Amino acid sequence: MTFTYAPGWAEPLFVLFLFVLGLCFGSFLNVVIARVPEGLSIVRPGSRCPKCGHVLSWYENIPVLSWLGLRGKCRGCGMPISPRYVLVELLTGLLFLACLKRFDWTYALVPALVLVFLLVPLTFIDLEHWILPFSLTLPGIAAGVLLAIPQGADAVGQAALGAAVGFLSFRLMEYVGWRAFKREALGGGDKFLVALLGAFLGWQSLLGILFFASLQGSIVGVTLLALTGRAGPRGAPEAEAPDEAEEPESTMTWDFTKPGLPLWKRAVLVPWCLLFQPIPDSPLDETGEEEEWVPGPTNIPFGPWLALAGLELMLLGPVIAHVLPPEVAMMLGASR
Repeated sequence: MTFTYAPGWAEPLFVLFLFVLGLCFGSFLNVVIARVPEGLSIVRPGSRCPKCGHVLSWYENIPVLSWLGLRGKCRGCGMPISPRYVLVELLTGLLFLACLKRFDWTYALVPALVLVFLLVPLTFIDLEHWILPFSLTLPGIAAGVLLAIPQGADAVGQAALGAAVGFLSFRLMEYVGWRAFKREALGGGDKFLVALLGAFLGWQSLLGILFFASLQGSIVGVTLLALTGRAGPRGAPEAEAPDEAEEPESTMTWDFTKPGLPLWKRAVLVPWCLLFQPIPDSPLDETGEEEEWVPGPTNIPFGPWLALAGLELMLLGPVIAHVLPPEVAMMLGASR
């Protein structure tokens, strides 16, 4: 079933409305980016300066215009307001327009806008904190499947299959990387982001997402490493040392080849660990504890590149399909 709406003479007003809506959503996403990693409510308290606590008035909360009117400074303490706030607002508004350009006024525009709404905060949170919060990825996976319902049973099946294939394929890569390097080789949240992208874009897009994300991330990472000596952004501060009085929590070692392990126990542990057991960040010491992982100079968060690749395939699919040979475009999930 296809839903189409043609605004006619009022189309410029609808386009302007969609852009302003994107700016407003971007303003809200700034709150999400700032509070979700800290475990804070995104509803209360209201917006305020993170440095002095000055509560923002309504006219200090107008997307883009307030930042320009305040000349990028807090009215309370005069300290600079990060330009990231304006960047997120403008980026969201422009991506909303890009979705409209790609899908016009059809139902396909709705899941595209929702995907943008999810990927923008996930990108900025991963860049700053090196995490992809479950509070965004898990509802996002469900949204991808649910938004496919109006498009029919086939679309729902494709969304569910895309989520499952995305999760399981990256989970397998995560496990293989850990077995090869004896430490976390992929971020634990990446598989949930890939599942989210698979739910919205289908399993056919997953190879293209992995290819474009790896290619672009490698090029930028190597370039930054050569210019600045560091590939990715600086990681979160090191965790405090654990209390010596606390007993270490038991952590599964993933040792499926342990001599004498009964076959029935191995048959239970292998699928359980592959699906649910967290991959240790680093080798376990003699106490069974893991060292806190801190990003090194050659590490780069993969989430932003996955998000970028997903947006490229969604918005530039026809361009990619036109440029590349048909067989290659089909393999990468690019469609006209």
